[in-house]
Amino acid sequence: MQNTLNEPQALAVKHFQGPCMILAGPGSGKTFVITQRTANLIRECGVDPSHILVITFTRAAANEMRQRFQKLMNGEAGGVTFGTFHAVYFMVLKYAYHFQASNIITEEKKYQLMREILARYHVEYEDENEFIGNLFREISMIKNTRIPIENFYSGQCAEELFRKIYKDYKCMLDRYKLIDFDDMLLYTYELFEKRKDILASWQKKYQYILVDEFQDINQIQYDILRMLALPENNLFIVGDDDQSIYRFRGSKPEIMLNFAKDYPDTKRILLDVNYRCQKNIVDASLNLISYNKERFEKKISANQSAEDPVRILQFAQQREQNLYVIEEIKKAVQSGTELSDFAILFRTNTQPRLLMEQLMEYNIPFRTKEQIPNLYEHWAVRDIFTYIQIAQGSRKRRDFLQIMNRPKRYIGRDSLYGETISFEEWKRMYEKQPWIAERIERLAYDIQMLKNMSPYAAINYIRKGIGYDDYLKEYAKQRHLKEEDLSDVLDELQTTARGYKSYEQWQEHIRKYTEEMRMIAEQKNSNPDAVTLATLHSSKGLEFPIVYIVDVNEGIMPYKKAVLEKELEEERRMFYVGMTRAKHALTLCTVNNVNNKTMECSRFLNECREQKKTK
Repeated sequence: MQNTLNEPQALAVKHFQGPCMILAGPGSGKTFVITQRTANLIRECGVDPSHILVITFTRAAANEMRQRFQKLMNGEAGGVTFGTFHAVYFMVLKYAYHFQASNIITEEKKYQLMREILARYHVEYEDENEFIGNLFREISMIKNTRIPIENFYSGQCAEELFRKIYKDYKCMLDRYKLIDFDDMLLYTYELFEKRKDILASWQKKYQYILVDEFQDINQIQYDILRMLALPENNLFIVGDDDQSIYRFRGSKPEIMLNFAKDYPDTKRILLDVNYRCQKNIVDASLNLISYNKERFEKKISANQSAEDPVRILQFAQQREQNLYVIEEIKKAVQSGTELSDFAILFRTNTQPRLLMEQLMEYNIPFRTKEQIPNLYEHWAVRDIFTYIQIAQGSRKRRDFLQIMNRPKRYIGRDSLYGETISFEEWKRMYEKQPWIAERIERLAYDIQMLKNMSPYAAINYIRKGIGYDDYLKEYAKQRHLKEEDLSDVLDELQTTARGYKSYEQWQEHIRKYTEEMRMIAEQKNSNPDAVTLATLHSSKGLEFPIVYIVDVNEGIMPYKKAVLEKELEEERRMFYVGMTRAKHALTLCTVNNVNNKTMECSRFLNECREQKKTK
């Protein structure tokens, strides 16, 4: 850990009054600078500790900052406030409105209220948690950006329905005297706008404000911060515009880029030494990020010399790529390296499922930074399983209800009665509608065909022969979803099924995998010596001696949904964050084929090799 200040750090620590922006690249000692500057305000500038506010984005970061500061001060000067935006703004609401923790809605209660609202409008969906989660993300976006709801277009349902859902959710919160996390910001903003006397008392209390990870700030957080900092504007902001990767949550890198326009007398300091990464990693990451246009230009040097070159490796298939990484980990561990020294990073949380199966196969413990959805629990996969269960002999009514109109066969639910179903009796129900009886007969034929197939062939037959892919296409169209996202799930399912000769073998594998996933979730990643698996998003703030970034391909990195220039720039920032997690060794892996689809190498690989030439 760094103990002495370099020249730019010393300038930052000694800054006393007025706005100051610290550009703090990866591994440049920003936490060190914030705690040292806080101590300097008290010791050298005579500031009352109770007038200092230090804000960051996570409770863990706030606690770490507080602990490091208290250690620096030998337990003295306990009056400094350390907290997240939400914690600080909720404190304001507690004094103004006497809110208690019991007024904050729980996740369980949120979902319960939304289920009630959706039932009122008879909204249909396949995956309840996913649909409701997406609705809440959109509601959060409206509150955090203060977009008028009339100007917001939902990607989940029709505009008129979404506005009714939004209004009903707000009314239910009011009825139960509850607020969600976004309301903490919204209510504080409205309070400060209406009650200048209350605002003035908080301005008097917090005369020096330090903000960590400023690049992640959203509009409403910034608007409140600007009010709170008046009239002295002693705003000390620390961040890295190149690490702004939360636009989907409402974060706006433009706020940091335009900070000097809002505060023309801003002092700007670049922390220009990376103490974390070897020189080769620093150089490659700077080459990459130089291709972004909307950023502050920075010259950053590495404190460590170059030893291991950044490796770029190409593989035919994901399975081959994963096996290579696993073999390298095994060899390194045999030579004395800890499993916890390794991180494997990827773009989305659905990517590592095959990798996890292979790690389990080789008995390599791993921990995940977020929940990885179980492929075998996806609703489309459950439909496939139901077809196979019927082929294996199930005649349960619920199974037939699930798949009989997937694809559309126009068979009425009331034609199925009793707990078990007979195809012959079912056909007799439609003696007067022979065209429907023919469809039932065709379904019986398809089920018979599936009976002795391998899992891989069965999935293919259900998709192409029975027409399940056509059903997915229609489903996606009706719900404004990308058909490709749904077909990718079944492509991956087919890939995992390859190699299993019987349903029994495959189902046993799925059972073991699901059980291991459950155990990992219950243990809450408690094994200290394990490989870390993380998305580029969740890797932010972490560091590891050895990092692998896998599936570095077009359509994955950058992600296929990134089309606009600002979206591509965010994808590049994400990759930059992933690269700079590595302290000593960084390996970038690309594959030629994913789920039987030919893939191109990511443009990011070439960008890592060569800095963009400026005119």
